[in-house]
Amino acid sequence: MKTRLLASAALLLAAQGHAAAQDPYLWLENIQGKDALQWVHQQNALTVKETEGWKSFPQLKRDILAVLDSSARIPSIEKIGDRYYNFWRDAQHPRGLWRSATLDEYRKADPAWETVLDLDKLAKDEKENWVWQGADCVKPKQDRCLIRLSRGGGDAAVVREFDLPAKRFLADGFVVPEAKSEVNWADRDTLYVATDFGKGSLTDSGYPRIVKEWKRGQPLSAAATLFEGKQTDISVNADGIDTAGHHYDVISQGTSFFASDTYLKQDGKWLKLDKPGHVEASFHGPWLLLRPRQDWNVGGHDWKAGSLLAIKASDYLQGKRDVAALFQPSATTSLGGSAGTRDALILTVLDNVKSRLVEWKVVDGKWQSRPVAAPGYGSISVSAVDSDDSDDYFFTFTDFLTPTSLSLAHAGSDAREPLKQQPAFFDAKPYRIQQFFARSDDGTRVPYFVVARKDVKLNGKNPTLLYGYGGFEVSLTPYYSGTLGKAWLERGGVYVLGNIRGGGEYGPAWHEAALKHKRQKAYDDFSSIARDLARRGIADSRHLGIKGGSNGGLLMGVMLTKYPQLFHAVVCQVPLLDMRRFNKLLAGASWMDEYGNPDQPADWAYIQRYSPYQNIRPGAKYPATLFATSTLDDRVHPGHARKMYAAMKAMGADVRYYERTEGGHGAAASHDEEARIAAMEYAFLWKELR
Repeated sequence: MKTRLLASAALLLAAQGHAAAQDPYLWLENIQGKDALQWVHQQNALTVKETEGWKSFPQLKRDILAVLDSSARIPSIEKIGDRYYNFWRDAQHPRGLWRSATLDEYRKADPAWETVLDLDKLAKDEKENWVWQGADCVKPKQDRCLIRLSRGGGDAAVVREFDLPAKRFLADGFVVPEAKSEVNWADRDTLYVATDFGKGSLTDSGYPRIVKEWKRGQPLSAAATLFEGKQTDISVNADGIDTAGHHYDVISQGTSFFASDTYLKQDGKWLKLDKPGHVEASFHGPWLLLRPRQDWNVGGHDWKAGSLLAIKASDYLQGKRDVAALFQPSATTSLGGSAGTRDALILTVLDNVKSRLVEWKVVDGKWQSRPVAAPGYGSISVSAVDSDDSDDYFFTFTDFLTPTSLSLAHAGSDAREPLKQQPAFFDAKPYRIQQFFARSDDGTRVPYFVVARKDVKLNGKNPTLLYGYGGFEVSLTPYYSGTLGKAWLERGGVYVLGNIRGGGEYGPAWHEAALKHKRQKAYDDFSSIARDLARRGIADSRHLGIKGGSNGGLLMGVMLTKYPQLFHAVVCQVPLLDMRRFNKLLAGASWMDEYGNPDQPADWAYIQRYSPYQNIRPGAKYPATLFATSTLDDRVHPGHARKMYAAMKAMGADVRYYERTEGGHGAAASHDEEARIAAMEYAFLWKELR
């Protein structure tokens, strides 16, 4: 036995040595390693010195920071008890204030907010780098809240119980140590906790595998185990769901990124819901809502992927399957989202990537619908004000040129009360929005939006920024950005938003079209938009820049290495780039449903054809590139960007690198740092594309 173990260890060391020999930059995967961090500081210093010396940088940063810190921004609100709560950051409160007001007070131009928690003071008092991650307050009284605080902005967070009336953390309250946890209320004295319970308690993706029931007064170590998933699962969690006067206790076992099993607590027992894993289950009052990701035959009917079906939860548990269809996709439509009020369900439908609303109510036991009058060329989002007590909902509208507005709407009526209107951070009158369709390599029509001056000259020489994502069924829809307006449009730039396959703009089928071995379709789509922009005279390759983050960062890496002739500048944010090792880095294993498993020869055969890190070619001419990532990104490993930049720099490519030391995958920890990075990116684009 000992001989076999020694032989296995020798083989492992040999394999690791071989990997290191093949990848001279493997050492940069040591996120907090002394040598790696020293290297990061050196690259940051080079980039800061260069970019902050550019003539456009100082004013860009001032303009962007003014937008981010503006007191005229819309404070988004959530009803908790009888008050409305908002989390707010500005120049005086860089970490932020959690504050509250009445609705009447909120209606005023300058509400008198009451501070509930000052995160800057808390961080100073506790000598911690706290970043706000949200609050969840237990119904019905909502006097106790679970507050999530991250050290530096990563996904991992500490969860602490907060006494809302007293505005303080409970000295003897619930506390869950720092981890990538899912912690939810079962009732006022009981939590469902899925966290890092020690060795063997996490999945291969780094998320909780075990969920426990934790009673007040117990040590966490004494919490009773409710459910254990498999190590190969994505994650496991439990939640107490309150909706329209009904309560459900639910365990969700994420068997893959796009599939899950659901367990419902009935008479003290956890019963597995009879459904395929690809069918997403949710609840609205007494109704079970089912949304299949694949075509599904149930109740004697064939339902398309992306449909929304409803049936009484009690009937479904008794074996009945006579579902009502609340939404069925068409060639141009998909379900963008839904919000349940006390007596209604409001659906947001995307029709060629533009939003419209449909309202459903149960009348005499049957579902009835009506279209809701709303603006037709932009993005709408809705959320219930209080699904237990009211049919009110918040209605938000935006597009590229229309500042975001927030209104109070009511189910059954098209009337809306304007609550807040974001100011115009730039003059939109000279611009217009157009939607075009490019023809991809296989003939598919791929939509994209163009925002440009009405008098734009179609000579191919307009500095143009093309943004894309194309993954995980995420839809990119029109949105208003003061930063984009001030830093790009006002200075003469053209902005383009691509809706490529892999996203969710046309539902699950649009996503499935670029999944795993079909990934190349997304890259065909994006490159086809670039060619279409040139064909229309909007921007030739010399004046076209591209930008994307996360999966969009992978998209940038593919464009950089496989289509370098189409672009002149690339901004690659928090990217995946080494697809040979993505499943071994942080949460990467959870994305194998999207990309495939590089450890399987059949999957690696197609992944290696596009994996950016493996497709760098010495002597190739690449567009100028700025890589941006975060040391504290605990979702996408910063090693992807570090290694790609280092390898390209060694080949003499025109590359720059910036790694923020605070903030996680999504954003910087402060407005000042966010403005610095955005100004750096725009200054880089202006330098390259003019």
